[in-house]
Amino acid sequence: MSRDAAKARGEVFAPWLDENAEPLIRFDRVTKKFGDFVAIDDLSIDIYEREFFALLGPSGCGKTTLMRMLAGFETPTTGKIMLAGKNIGPIPANKRPVNMMFQSYALFPHLTVADNIAFGLKRSDMPKDQIAARVDEMLGLVQLKKFGGRKPHQISGGQRQRVALARALAKSPKLLLLDEPLAALDRKLREETQFELMDIQEKLGTTFVIVTHDQEEAMTVASRVAVMDHGQLIQVATPEAIYETPNSRYVADFIGDINLIEGAVKSVARDIAEISWAESMEPLRATAPEGLTKGANCCFAIRPEKVSISAERPEKAANALPGKVIDIGYLGNMSTYHVELANGQMVKAQVPNQNRLSRHAFTWEDAVWVSFTATAGLVLTA
Repeated sequence: MSRDAAKARGEVFAPWLDENAEPLIRFDRVTKKFGDFVAIDDLSIDIYEREFFALLGPSGCGKTTLMRMLAGFETPTTGKIMLAGKNIGPIPANKRPVNMMFQSYALFPHLTVADNIAFGLKRSDMPKDQIAARVDEMLGLVQLKKFGGRKPHQISGGQRQRVALARALAKSPKLLLLDEPLAALDRKLREETQFELMDIQEKLGTTFVIVTHDQEEAMTVASRVAVMDHGQLIQVATPEAIYETPNSRYVADFIGDINLIEGAVKSVARDIAEISWAESMEPLRATAPEGLTKGANCCFAIRPEKVSISAERPEKAANALPGKVIDIGYLGNMSTYHVELANGQMVKAQVPNQNRLSRHAFTWEDAVWVSFTATAGLVLTA
């Protein structure tokens, strides 16, 4: 079922939760080495039909190598890659039902927009009398019907990106690979194009796999995100789960902005853990994850938007810490306060700017309290 169909029926698109669903792509214990360097380390993952799947991580984490193996530009050292139930390891790149859209777009400068889209079709087994109609269909899909006769240098960067997308989709691949496709666009255009990509993917039902180091991009477009590091999958989950319930310090710190406070479990009672984190400071109180034991080293993680800031200690707050405003970042829709606690720990609190031209409630050097509920943060042990 597509995401459009799922939304129409009031359901969540989540084939990975269905035990009977067959994946379109399966990496089965895949390892890729370049000499002594292990780029992909015994990796297994399933990607489902109609997914918009994001591979996210820093440079050198293995995400591009994973995509190149799907495309057929690299072969696994060990393990198998299955596509629609077939081992594609021995199949050359030009014989796979897979297409790839490169960061550079790789358009032919001497060909028109329409001819760029038609290029692959003319070398396929599509009847020649059907090519013009398919090109016109693709131009309509990416809203470029008026630009078919122009050359790439005569259109904008965002339009060239859409031409490259139309060309990649023209042959109706089972799988489209996108390698940092929006990196060359300015921020505003990149944000607009993200939603265009999502709309096109939902209309066609083609499985998209995108490689990106842009957290916001991955969180915006993807049905699931795979966070990678050193050739391994650290966490694979929906954007909401990745943000709200990261499984480790690495994921929590990599995705978005977060406060991390190191400590040790002082006690666990009735699903509430008390965390010792600094001498002469009150323990932090937080929801205890399953299996948390007294004495365990841990990290308390809380997003800045879940931290409140006030001039007086709030009544009945599960956690309230005194500090001093060291810095203020104005971000338009919100302000970020950097508050130094008594032990030197820095905590960020974000406050929405709801009124135009409103003055900051606090300024530099102000004594303040930061507070949060017991359920606002996470206790991480990995």
